[in-house]
Amino acid sequence: MTQMSKGSNVALTATGLRVELSWTAGPSTPDVDASALLVTGTGKVRSDADFVFYNQPRHSSGAVTHGGKSGTTDVVTVDTSRLEPAVDKVVVAASADGGTFGQVPGLHLRLTDTSGAELARFDITDATTETAFVFGEVYRRGTDWKFRAVGQGYATGLAGLATDYGISVDDDPAPAPAAPAAGPAAPAAAPASGVSLKKQKLVDMEKKVAARAPALLDLTKKASISLEKRGLGEHTAKVALCLDISGSMNRLYRNGSIQKLVERVLALGLRFDDDGEVDVFLFGKEGHTAGPLTLDNHAAYVQDVLSTHGLEPATYYGKAMALLREHYFGASTPRREPLRNDIPVYVMFVTDGQTFDEDGAREQVVSSSYEPLFWQFMAIGQSSRSVTPGRPAAPPAKSGGFMGKLRQAAAPQAPAGRGGEFRFLEELDDMGGRYLDNADFFAVENPADIPDDQLFDLLMTEYPGWLTQARAKGLLG
Repeated sequence: MTQMSKGSNVALTATGLRVELSWTAGPSTPDVDASALLVTGTGKVRSDADFVFYNQPRHSSGAVTHGGKSGTTDVVTVDTSRLEPAVDKVVVAASADGGTFGQVPGLHLRLTDTSGAELARFDITDATTETAFVFGEVYRRGTDWKFRAVGQGYATGLAGLATDYGISVDDDPAPAPAAPAAGPAAPAAAPASGVSLKKQKLVDMEKKVAARAPALLDLTKKASISLEKRGLGEHTAKVALCLDISGSMNRLYRNGSIQKLVERVLALGLRFDDDGEVDVFLFGKEGHTAGPLTLDNHAAYVQDVLSTHGLEPATYYGKAMALLREHYFGASTPRREPLRNDIPVYVMFVTDGQTFDEDGAREQVVSSSYEPLFWQFMAIGQSSRSVTPGRPAAPPAKSGGFMGKLRQAAAPQAPAGRGGEFRFLEELDDMGGRYLDNADFFAVENPADIPDDQLFDLLMTEYPGWLTQARAKGLLG
């Protein structure tokens, strides 16, 4: 075993490595959470997917995993034989929750091989006000691998560390550049007084709502406020709703909770969608295309769904997912090549239980990550990611992407779902092996209890960050 000091390095002969961060517990000791970043020769990660931590515990290559915390030890594992050629080093870091690293006694790193044999130890004795720390790095030197003891702290916290390694902590999309002035041969003139075409459509939409469905006007204004905070005031997207029609949903349909939710999704669709409609898909034992939800039919929409389809004695997520992908992209078969489009699809997916087709649903989500499609999963019931009615949503400046995952993982944890029925939805939210992270998940006991403005904020937690990544990776024009 090698006792290391800051800046020293040791050659590695083993390909399977276990990096343990340990400390001594005390009444006021902050909690420590280990993480890892896969870094290229530029000194930066390629994307947020190269950050491995407790809410994104496995890299898509399988080379780096967050092994989980046991008491006062947190573990990261590295298999150098599986690291991609573009990765030059794996940085092992940590954050302190509830204090600084100067308040964490006995802080040290142990490096072992897969048999448990200790290869090196690095004691941290000079931490003070830092709330994030780089402990060490597994790095490539020619065809060999070495480990270096780093011991660098960040008083600016995990956000400062993330910025240094190229992770964006503000994933809100930048405002679109102003369009060039149209020349004499332009096919159509822009609206007068500098008002964009989209803005004019929104004004016209509000007039239609006021005339034809005045009860929805307040909802559309609340949706507008949430979108404006995220730079999405004039954003255009297709909006779809996937509704569970299994028998266990009966009470929520009968007491009006689903009708209220449908109206709020329509309000979002009126702000987003280029045709002012929401496409609805149903799933129970089978999948169904239910027809568009509009201003004209919204008041009786749920009643009509129950009359036409009824409730079914099973739950198959994948059947509705397949119908939805066929509707927008022409196929529901596996996809592993990016598909570009000018308009994204935002999907609100609502269920109260587990699916019977996990493999099929998993494949649909992975395949759709290569398409401009974002899944917003909402479970009805208890989950480790349950939302408390009336609790303010996270600030919009930190929505989506890396920081969105951190906020979600650090949120107060509710009891596990009944029978673990939402374990799979949590898996879909965090799943590796996708072209990009195209899903978010939260749970509510009853959607009717969540205030309108809170719900709209929840629906936009990770979508803005996904938009940024989708544009960067060529899914959106």
